[in-house]
Amino acid sequence: MTSAPATDVAAVHRAPERTGTRLDDWWARVLRTPARLRVWYWGAPIGVTLLAAVLRLWNLGQPHSLVFDETFYVKDSWTIWNLGYEGSWPDKADARFAAGQTQIFDSDPSFVAHPPLGKWLIGLGMAATGPDNSFGWRVSTAIAGTLAVLLVFLIARMLFRSTMIATIAGFLFAIDGHAIVMSRVALLDGFVMFFALLAFCCILLDRKWAADRLAARVAAERANGRDPAWGPVLWWRPWLIAAGILCGLCAGVKWTGFYFLAFFAVYTVLVDALARRREGLPFYISGSLLKQAPATFVLMVPLAFVAYVATWAGWIFTGNGYYRHWAESVHMQWTGGLSWVPLWVQNLWHYQTEMYNYSINLHTPHPYQSNPLTWTLMLRPTSMYYVGSTQGQNGCASSACSAAITSLGNPLIWWAGTAAILFLLYWLVRTRDWRIGLILTGLAAGYLPWWLYMGRTIFTFYSIAFEPYLILALTAVIALILGSRDDPERRRRRGILWIGVYLVACALVSVFFWPIWTGQQVPFWFWQIHMWLPSWV
Repeated sequence: MTSAPATDVAAVHRAPERTGTRLDDWWARVLRTPARLRVWYWGAPIGVTLLAAVLRLWNLGQPHSLVFDETFYVKDSWTIWNLGYEGSWPDKADARFAAGQTQIFDSDPSFVAHPPLGKWLIGLGMAATGPDNSFGWRVSTAIAGTLAVLLVFLIARMLFRSTMIATIAGFLFAIDGHAIVMSRVALLDGFVMFFALLAFCCILLDRKWAADRLAARVAAERANGRDPAWGPVLWWRPWLIAAGILCGLCAGVKWTGFYFLAFFAVYTVLVDALARRREGLPFYISGSLLKQAPATFVLMVPLAFVAYVATWAGWIFTGNGYYRHWAESVHMQWTGGLSWVPLWVQNLWHYQTEMYNYSINLHTPHPYQSNPLTWTLMLRPTSMYYVGSTQGQNGCASSACSAAITSLGNPLIWWAGTAAILFLLYWLVRTRDWRIGLILTGLAAGYLPWWLYMGRTIFTFYSIAFEPYLILALTAVIALILGSRDDPERRRRRGILWIGVYLVACALVSVFFWPIWTGQQVPFWFWQIHMWLPSWV
């Protein structure tokens, strides 16, 4: 797939000697000295990362109470850090835990619905700061969310070859409320997003790595008088190996990581076939499917499952985890040709089947459950925390006050991002731009599988897993609006003006919504004016 030259905004930033318009001459005078370019090149990612860090770390310990599903993950994280598996807690333990009674768990195992890696990471923050420190409960997710902003910047710069476009992408992700909230609460989905984004970056890097080596191998065979009709098999693909491992770690947080593995593997096979076609190989489809695809499977899938099983090391190497001795206790050991399988493998497999049965049968109604078709429009955001107070209560100085943490994305970002996705579906068909195809693959991996579970109890905050790709999709459309150096100056100026106005509006909306993303106590009327839609309440 190739991109349309007329829409290559990167040309603005990589060819300083060409100054065909007054706008380009002005840009050259402002930034085109080597020293300023270095500051811009390195300062932009540092700037957006620092912005993300401030928005995610400021006052992170408030409220000092377990919000939403922190009631499961924080306490489970502390027991898994101490026991190697999730232990049990007494009834109504949340208030006692927040008050500093963090050792009231016992060694009896507890059934959990998700793999352990995310809880190990939350527990790492608690171990570093102390389990009674609410900052420590959330610091691991905050760090992951901050680094994800840097990753989005770096990915956008690789895709568009423009520091300006990458800065816009990082800025939008840094200030979005949904990304901020999911970085400030100790839930698992932020880690799913982070590991999947790392894998996405590896898939992007593998694309050029593999294409260059395929071209070199084909050229060498032709130089030696051989006709590489089916093409060679590339076994050494370090970025692909890394992507498989990262998808396994992603699944070690939540099973949705395996969807990313499947989508990225299929994308890689398609890209390999197109690379063989570019090299003029006559059997590029069969060569990709019958030769390279099996190698791609071996490079990605087994390592992903090894990485996934490794996340269960605490459960494997301790003796008291849930179902750890299930087969022996109920005399259900495998027989026949499978009798040689170690008992811990049999027990782990049983645990996975029980987790699956629990997950697909979760139909308990919840006031904030939502249909995934509405997620990109933020029609039913998740209320993580709400405390109403009357005058004089909890420091309330008005007749009534509210303190809320609502996982609501910046409406200007999410609504524009939804429109951008729809436009890019058309743009992909028209231009066959590989960058758009890759972005939409990441989006599909994190979003489309949820369409299979509309009858389950699911929530809008799961959308954090695919938010980076929504941001990249929006950024791609912004790049098209800004235009290229070959466009008329009037069009360029108009594009810059409209995008500038849009970015300022997004920043102002984020400032407006900041209090209800961070649990600050505000007058009740102030909270009400943020509820633009009835479904937000």
